[in-house]
Amino acid sequence: MTAYAGIDVSKATLQIALFPQSQNFGVPNTDEGLAQLVDWLSDKQVARILIEATGGYEKLSVKHLANAGFKVLRINPVRARQFARAMGKRAKTDPVDAQMLATFASALQDKDFVVPDEARERLTELVNQRDVFVQQRDDNRRRIQQARVAEVLEAYEQINATLQAMIRDVDKRIAAQSQEVDGPLMERLSAIKGIGPVTIASLFCYLPELGSLNRSQVAALAGVAPYNNDSGTKNGVRRIYGGRYKLRRAAYMSALVMVRHNEDFKARYAGLRAKGKCAKVALVACMRVLLIRLNAMVRDGTPWRDQAV
Repeated sequence: MTAYAGIDVSKATLQIALFPQSQNFGVPNTDEGLAQLVDWLSDKQVARILIEATGGYEKLSVKHLANAGFKVLRINPVRARQFARAMGKRAKTDPVDAQMLATFASALQDKDFVVPDEARERLTELVNQRDVFVQQRDDNRRRIQQARVAEVLEAYEQINATLQAMIRDVDKRIAAQSQEVDGPLMERLSAIKGIGPVTIASLFCYLPELGSLNRSQVAALAGVAPYNNDSGTKNGVRRIYGGRYKLRRAAYMSALVMVRHNEDFKARYAGLRAKGKCAKVALVACMRVLLIRLNAMVRDGTPWRDQAV
């Protein structure tokens, strides 16, 4: 009988449940525990495994299970909780959560499975590390503006000098690792004014599907697709929702540069503003166009071309 597995992840343990068999199993969240889990699942005819993203504690299990040949899906915890509520389950324990994930796994489609990619995973860690350094540096810049004691000010400035050096170092590592992930594509993307090494790395990390999607899918994944809010005679304001936050942030920073320095996007942004669109709406529209065109460029193997609005 085909089975579907759900895994509730914590820092120390993994709670596993099967659907529709209602079997449960628990192991430590370690290499040894995951080896036991792979053995336990090997004869269960598991079609799909669903794991809830849990602050990075799920990475080890995703890697082990995907490398063992299982089809692994990783989902946002919000989706899992909404599914549980829709099923009328209010209780929350590790076994209950694992069972609900297993049930949810049976209802999902066969797509977006995790594919092991060591080079991309290494790049993702470097990009995340850079984000932390930049956040710390920017936080200290705000503290410097408020500091009044010379010793405190000097300490913040020393820390920021160190952070700035570390950011430059990790930028070099990110560029080198991006070459390892996809050197030819990096070169093509680097030729676009407004697309820098960090944006390219973010695309590699947070949009590995680039070039394999249609225009609606790429906009939805980035969270820049406007959704209708209509009911009966009501025509509500369309709003963007969901998507991958880090991808959207990278697209935002690129679009912000392009509407200032790229004639194509500058004209597009100005045209939207002239039609009465507010600044943020106009910028999000430019983000959407940017991602759609990048996706088409990669999909069709064509160079970037500025277009008339």
